Amino acid sequence: MNIPRLVIAAPSSGAGKTTIATGLMAALSARGLKVSPHKVGPDYIDPGYHGLAAGRPGRNLDAFMCGEQRIAPLFHHGAAGADIAVVEGVMGLFDGAAGRGELASTAHVAKLLRAPVVLVVDASSQSRSVAALVHGFASWDPQVRLAGVILNRVASDRHEQLLREALEEGSGVPVLGAVRRASSVATPSRHLGLVPAVERSAEAVAAVREMGELVAASVDLDAVVALAQSAPPLGGAAWSAAEEVSAAAGRPRIALASGAAFSFSYAENAELLAAAGAEVVPFDPLRDSQLPEDVRGLVIGGGFPEMYVGELSANVRLREEIAARAAAGLPVSAECAGLLYLGRELDGEAMCGVLDGSARMTKRLTLGYREAVALGDSVLAPAGTRVRGHEFHRTVVEPGAGEQPAWGWRGPDGTPRTEGFVQGSVHASYLHLHWAGAPELASTFVGQCLR
Repeated sequence: MNIPRLVIAAPSSGAGKTTIATGLMAALSARGLKVSPHKVGPDYIDPGYHGLAAGRPGRNLDAFMCGEQRIAPLFHHGAAGADIAVVEGVMGLFDGAAGRGELASTAHVAKLLRAPVVLVVDASSQSRSVAALVHGFASWDPQVRLAGVILNRVASDRHEQLLREALEEGSGVPVLGAVRRASSVATPSRHLGLVPAVERSAEAVAAVREMGELVAASVDLDAVVALAQSAPPLGGAAWSAAEEVSAAAGRPRIALASGAAFSFSYAENAELLAAAGAEVVPFDPLRDSQLPEDVRGLVIGGGFPEMYVGELSANVRLREEIAARAAAGLPVSAECAGLLYLGRELDGEAMCGVLDGSARMTKRLTLGYREAVALGDSVLAPAGTRVRGHEFHRTVVEPGAGEQPAWGWRGPDGTPRTEGFVQGSVHASYLHLHWAGAPELASTFVGQCLR
């Protein structure tokens, strides 16, 4: 397979790579190309904007959670039928999982994909020094092909001229475009990054359109396409959910929380549930007053329930139904936002009351990859199951673990930690999991839904 592809990276966070990457997806789509959008790392929010720009699901490529051996297969799966793939990086080009070298970095994934890299540089406070910066990034790892630069936040024509001259003289890396500093696109942020696209509806669509117009006017799209086409063949078969799990007889209906409050979900998770034999039925706890009919299981992923706590609390009928069904043995898998929703209260507002824990917002950001082990049997995993996931939240639940915790792991200082709740048929935790890295979770959960 040889899908044209490139990776959009930056020297550090905050350089504008999300705007440039999303704008490229939108601009190339406007040209009539079928664009496959991807994101390095665990982030849920950027892929939402990518999906709007490309008209197909944004998919994550996370070498820590899924394993480096699955990156190319997952890429092939997501990019099937596309004319070109654009992969947005994470943090700085060489920043990976803490203490693990290049693992899960943008550079690592670029090498696994054999993809050329375009570096987005914030040029707002430099001129000739940009050449030294680009030269350093281009020469750091010879296996990473840094093949182009897009200059961002350029002040003027004269500033652009100085930057281009310096790069031509000192880096040997071609400039593919220059975006003016005054150019701005409305992409509001809050405590965990950008506001998810699903929450902004028409505003998000307009923002993505503006990103596309900005990039189309500032970047040599023909050069970008040619660069993507220069990527060498990438071998291997596409990832297939049907090859990872076996379909159980019975086809249980599993409700999947969605909508503005629960927008964090990896597409492969639902695909694995379907491949394991389930009928996945989305519902919106902000709008739906009851669960879908005849459901045999419930999955509540991540999101921003703290932004909609009043509306969630006011939906009393749904909260009471979830509590009653969980008490009666309905298998429930909840991550982060789902954990908060199942507790007694969130910031003083009543939640479902399934779990004996209360949550509140804090100023402290909990962020990082985790290697965890299941401490007991649950509807999601038997005791001893090892998984890799990530935490990303500014809330705290008290207590942080139930009588039977969901997971155990060691902190950065080696201190053992337990987290989450296994209570009857409920598994709830802060830990986000990409089920492509542990497909047996889908099989276990569907099997429990059939019992």
